[in-house]
Amino acid sequence: MFQGLRTVIYHVDDLQKAKEWYSKVLSIEPYFDEPFYVGFSIGGYELGLIPEEGGPALRGDNVLSYWGVTEIEKQYQRLLSLGATEHEPPTNVGGDIVTATVKDPWGNVIGLIYNPGFKVQG
Repeated sequence: MFQGLRTVIYHVDDLQKAKEWYSKVLSIEPYFDEPFYVGFSIGGYELGLIPEEGGPALRGDNVLSYWGVTEIEKQYQRLLSLGATEHEPPTNVGGDIVTATVKDPWGNVIGLIYNPGFKVQG
């Protein structure tokens, strides 16, 4: 039985720089830090970083993961100020729900979502 999403993994070509960037973005240090994997615990979910092997990985927009935020415009602008690049600006997608995406310095798409009606179920 599916229990819900647990981990989002981004491939990076410089694990140390990515660890430093995500530590700044998330305002936390990783709970797991090894040369083969760096893991951050975020509200009961995990963001993992793994080094690319054999050249850059192909990246696309076909799968998006959205991280919940309370102030989407503020967080979107903060990520841009930290070196992310624009992908899709904050957009109302119905009701009070707003989504946005940026690309990290390694080309991974980071989704942000403000959805006041969403509640995590145990």
